[in-house]
Amino acid sequence: MRKFEGYTHGINFGGWFSQCDNTEERYDTFITEKDFETVKNWGLDHVRIPVDYNLVQNEDGSFKPQGFERIQKCIDWCHKYGLNMILDLHKTIGFSFDKGENEEGFFEKESYQILFYRLWAEFAKQFGKSDNIAFELLNEVTYETYKDAWNRISTEAIRHIRDFAPEVKILVGGYHNNSVEAVKDLAMPYDNNIVYNFHCYNPIIFTHQGAYWIDTMDRNFRMSFDATYAQYRKNTLDVVGEYFIGQLPDSEEKLDEKYFDSLFSEAVKVCEERDVPLYCGEYGVIDLTDPADALKWYRCISRIFDKYEIGRAAWTYREMDFGLVGDHYRDVREEIIKLL
Repeated sequence: MRKFEGYTHGINFGGWFSQCDNTEERYDTFITEKDFETVKNWGLDHVRIPVDYNLVQNEDGSFKPQGFERIQKCIDWCHKYGLNMILDLHKTIGFSFDKGENEEGFFEKESYQILFYRLWAEFAKQFGKSDNIAFELLNEVTYETYKDAWNRISTEAIRHIRDFAPEVKILVGGYHNNSVEAVKDLAMPYDNNIVYNFHCYNPIIFTHQGAYWIDTMDRNFRMSFDATYAQYRKNTLDVVGEYFIGQLPDSEEKLDEKYFDSLFSEAVKVCEERDVPLYCGEYGVIDLTDPADALKWYRCISRIFDKYEIGRAAWTYREMDFGLVGDHYRDVREEIIKLL
């Protein structure tokens, strides 16, 4: 399987230009140049920067020049510190992975899709010649029913980008919030500069224990990493429901790195057959988890990333319930950073 060169070890700057109050103060202070320098000093090679359309685009589709200027500053800081950058469109007009954003209609309305194509064409015009940037078309398509529409839309978006940026790397992820199981259903690669993208928070019952945004989650639920598959299954069924079972066998063996090897195996095979790099744009553990247990999870998943040379970016640098630089991960932070 081809490697996504320059994007092996990274981290997300989540909550800066996305999933935020979209104020100038937030944009100016949440992440600064110093944080780019810190990431470089950690030994990482790239940052993934989620951006909502609100930063650069009005509801009528017109552009906001100051938003593009902020993105250019990120590119410049990455150049200064020898980092690469993924520009991730986290929300577009008519769609967000977060139902609380009240964006809807993107997969049904051609007018929204046209605004999407225009935005990506503009990104390509302004940034597509930079030698340290890759484009991620859209964060976490939700329902499998969008599969065919998304394959059509993503292909058309790539065509618009290629008019201005023929060689920039473009990341495409699938349904069920960029599930690794959806990789097989992605459209065949448009050209040799496509990367298949997935996110991994499996098992959800561990990585999202106590998460307030999962409707069925018991906010007081906690569990250790050192549990059997059977216990993971039972906890999942009891606390969040069958939808989150995933590939958890009913076994008395303890969950370990073999779980992730099995989980990724189909996507790895697909990427080998299609000669496409595979990349994990988000993975991490909620800051309600025991830090020592979170470290065990990072060790297991990182071994399989390394086995298949899968590039990745941890979620996330600061706050957002997963932040590595906060107090929660203080005692294990250095060990986790070595695994990123």
